[in-house]
Amino acid sequence: MNLKVLKSAFSVVQYPSHADIPDWAIRADWISITRTDEELSIVCPTEELEQEGLILQVEHDWCALKIEGPLAFELVGILHSITKSLAEHQISIYALSTYNTDYVLIKKAQLEKAIEVLQEKGHQFV
Repeated sequence: MNLKVLKSAFSVVQYPSHADIPDWAIRADWISITRTDEELSIVCPTEELEQEGLILQVEHDWCALKIEGPLAFELVGILHSITKSLAEHQISIYALSTYNTDYVLIKKAQLEKAIEVLQEKGHQFV
C-alpha cells in the first residue's frame, strides 16, 4: 500500500454522548465525528481544537497515516496488513475509515518506528 504521513498533529476528544457537536468542529477542514450511545468522539488537527464545554478526555500527539485511495469496498485485509505489523512491534493505533480510504493514527513518539516497520513489510510512503 502507498501511505502518506499527514502534516498536522492530531487530537482525539471525548464528549458525553448527548453533547452538541461544537461549532469549532463544524468549521474544521479535517474532522472525524462519531456519536454512539456512550460518547461523542472527535478527531481533529490539534490546532483546530478549542477545549471548551463538556470535554471528558482528550489525547494529544497523534500522527496520521493516510492509505492512498480511493479504496474499493471489496478489498479485504487493508487495515489488517498494517495493524498486524504494528501490533507485532507493540505500536498501538487508532483507526478511522472514510468512504474513500482508511487512516491509522499513531502516537508521535512511535511514528519513526512505525514507518520503519511498515517499509520493511513493503509499504511505501509518498
